[in-house]
Amino acid sequence: MLVEPVSLDDSKRLVAEVEEAFVKRAPLAIRGGNSKAFLGRAVQGATLDTRSHRGVVSYDPTELVITARAGTPVAELNAALDAGGQMLPCEPPAFDDTATVGGMVAAGLAGPRRPWAGAVRDFVLGCRVITGHAKHLRFGGEVMKNVAGYDVSRLLAGSFGCLGVITEVSLKVLPKPRAVGSVTLELDAGEALAELSAWRRAVLPVSGACYVDGRLHVRLEGGTGSVASALDRIGGDELEPGFWRDLREQRLAFFDDPRPLWRISLPNASPLLDLPGDTLLDWAGAQRWLKSDAPAATIRQIAHAAGGHATCFTPHGDAEPFTPLPPALLRFHRQLKQQLDPRGLFNPGRLYADL
Repeated sequence: MLVEPVSLDDSKRLVAEVEEAFVKRAPLAIRGGNSKAFLGRAVQGATLDTRSHRGVVSYDPTELVITARAGTPVAELNAALDAGGQMLPCEPPAFDDTATVGGMVAAGLAGPRRPWAGAVRDFVLGCRVITGHAKHLRFGGEVMKNVAGYDVSRLLAGSFGCLGVITEVSLKVLPKPRAVGSVTLELDAGEALAELSAWRRAVLPVSGACYVDGRLHVRLEGGTGSVASALDRIGGDELEPGFWRDLREQRLAFFDDPRPLWRISLPNASPLLDLPGDTLLDWAGAQRWLKSDAPAATIRQIAHAAGGHATCFTPHGDAEPFTPLPPALLRFHRQLKQQLDPRGLFNPGRLYADL
């Protein structure tokens, strides 16, 4: 028996709870599915649960736009898009179907297709937000040409709820590719990076590239002819398409290691790094997952020297989860927080102790 998706506008309740917190100057810990509670600093405050505010508000496949409430499960959003032959290209994780649309935008995590398709923020057209003044405002629009407030909508991506309570999001979507193929090749890491650079110059339709356990895994998407031609050039063994889902959802054996998990973000075409632990290369090498007990300062120094930065995805002593900001940038963040959340109600300290 098919179960119809639940749709409920619970925004009045959310606004009322923020109004009460505003009057009492009481901090709030915003949560959806709580699927990314491991990322960021712990928040002390009353829980503001968005899951009851859910459902797809509108979806017109011909306009390539879908609008959904914050508590809508990402899996439900994907199912609606799949029925329309479309997808959210940034491929955000669903984390066992617990992740919500609001949390997806607030965390800004993207999957294997990120370097070729774009980040979560690139697909946010507009949103509705409850500000720290307990005002329910709309920013942006449902089409690219409507840019009023567009930057505010994008600022919310990756803000981890520190700037406001996302209640609704309009997202740009794209048709699914006509052809998809995945292969795996046995190479050493240096050879894998060299091949990826060559395929980039040849403009092959790569949409996923991961190196782990001595093998390079490659996904190609696009027109039937271009994918077939690229597969013929690359060679290798056929790879089950479920690999990319398991990579996105952090279900590969690599992630079972009990050591702390780090994400090293690097410029494109970065060379191999001498990282202290076991690594998995994603995004054609621009994202490197590291399992390591090494001190945070050591890992961050290596990442910084390579022009990147490091984020700790699991608790690691007293280490800050996110790379500490330089004073000038921290001052800008504080000013932005002051404008949107003057009483510091939303997820205080989630990103940094001073926010």
